Amino acid sequence: MMYSDHELIAKINAGNLHAFRLLVSMNERLVLSMVRRVIKDEENVKDVCQEVFIKVYKNLKHFKQESKLSTWIARIAYHTSLDYLKSARHRESLIDRTEDYRDTLASTAHPGQTLDQKEMRTFILKMIDQLPENYRLVVNLFHIDDYSYQEIVEITGLSEGTIKSHLFRARKLLKDKLAYLVK
Repeated sequence: MMYSDHELIAKINAGNLHAFRLLVSMNERLVLSMVRRVIKDEENVKDVCQEVFIKVYKNLKHFKQESKLSTWIARIAYHTSLDYLKSARHRESLIDRTEDYRDTLASTAHPGQTLDQKEMRTFILKMIDQLPENYRLVVNLFHIDDYSYQEIVEITGLSEGTIKSHLFRARKLLKDKLAYLVK
């Protein structure tokens, strides 16, 4: 049975665990995708996703329904992921990122070889992963997940101007990297 956001929230706030399981089921792919966009360490992605749903459950009574429930949940996933990155438990080294980048180049960029669509997509996604965190997230949300500027504003709390600036700078960085590789 499908409930509106309002009905689902009311049932959960009344203590209906089945309704909460339904909410998790309806949003687990969204949360997993959002967390993976920020956290590249797959071992910790599920822990962060679980933390997201704990926060959703604890804070659902404070949801003002000014946006879609899924947008609110995506925002919690985004901020929980950022909190994880800031924590002492997780420090991604520049060396690891450089090695991943070199591995990508070694496996896909051979003189005279053309990349098929799947290889090109993989290569571009790996290049996006090399962007600074704030640019990477906005690029993924806009170009990969097809969120609008307004939805990205709601998820990240950034202004629309900042989002556009991040997208512009990220595209420039990607273009510069590609130009360097083609030389």
